[in-house]
Amino acid sequence: MKNPFKDFLYFSRGERRGILVLIIGIILIFLSGYIYSFRQNNRQLSEEEARIQAAALKEYDNFISSVREQERNENSRFKKSERYKKRTVVLAPFDPNRTDSVTFCRLGLPAWMAKNILGYRSKGGKFRKAEDFKKVYGLTEEQYQTLSPYIYFTAEDTIRKATSLLTLRQAGKDSTYKYPAGTILDLNRADTAELKKIPGIGSGIARLIVNYRQRLGGFYQIEQLQEIHLDYRPLQAWFTVTPSEIRRINLNRVGIERLRHHPYINFYQAKALVEYRKKKGTLHSLKPFTLYEEFTESDLERLSPYVCFE
Repeated sequence: MKNPFKDFLYFSRGERRGILVLIIGIILIFLSGYIYSFRQNNRQLSEEEARIQAAALKEYDNFISSVREQERNENSRFKKSERYKKRTVVLAPFDPNRTDSVTFCRLGLPAWMAKNILGYRSKGGKFRKAEDFKKVYGLTEEQYQTLSPYIYFTAEDTIRKATSLLTLRQAGKDSTYKYPAGTILDLNRADTAELKKIPGIGSGIARLIVNYRQRLGGFYQIEQLQEIHLDYRPLQAWFTVTPSEIRRINLNRVGIERLRHHPYINFYQAKALVEYRKKKGTLHSLKPFTLYEEFTESDLERLSPYVCFE
């Protein structure tokens, strides 16, 4: 008698091959799904990494751009500051026959004009009177009017000019009267006519002294004549100085423009004085400014006779 269970489990060779092919097919389908899923995951990871990398590159580019923008701003501020410094004019007495190019630039003249002036002098050219300076190539009328009060000629030029004029006079004609030795004038009161009577002082030097005295507000010592390139030592016997004649500046009332016109106060110092007054109130002395970088000890010392705090 045949066993039905055994017949049920028995497969022919063809059936076994079919089953094997089916199993292999199932395995291949399973593996293909796994491989597809793996590739999809890898693709998603690659896309995510690409996005992260792109975001990082964009952030880096933004950072570099911000740094460069900051550098451009810094350079722009520096250049503006340099241009402002170059535009700053420091008016002071000058001899056009001896002043160097740096001083001409500080007076507000462009570098090319200063070079032309030096070139003119190197070829033997000479300025003999203030009006001659008006002939400088490129000099405007406004520039000339600004600088003309500060033009002076040294004693050597003045004496040479006076000598040449005297040679044209008649032999018997007396020269300009000069005070005898022992005469003493007050340096803060003498006008140009009196100053010209001092031996060695002509019209040019007399005007120079009076103009600088007006800008200062008066002299407190004769040594200040050095500031306008005059040798004070030969003049000591002829002058006395009365400091009480000095016109003082009230630091609690005047503004920046008035302050900066004094020979001893530049723009930054004037600004510091006014700003301190606005923030701290009434000024009573110059002592607080010993801590300011705009002032040196010598600046405050020479300025003190010219200020008051009423």
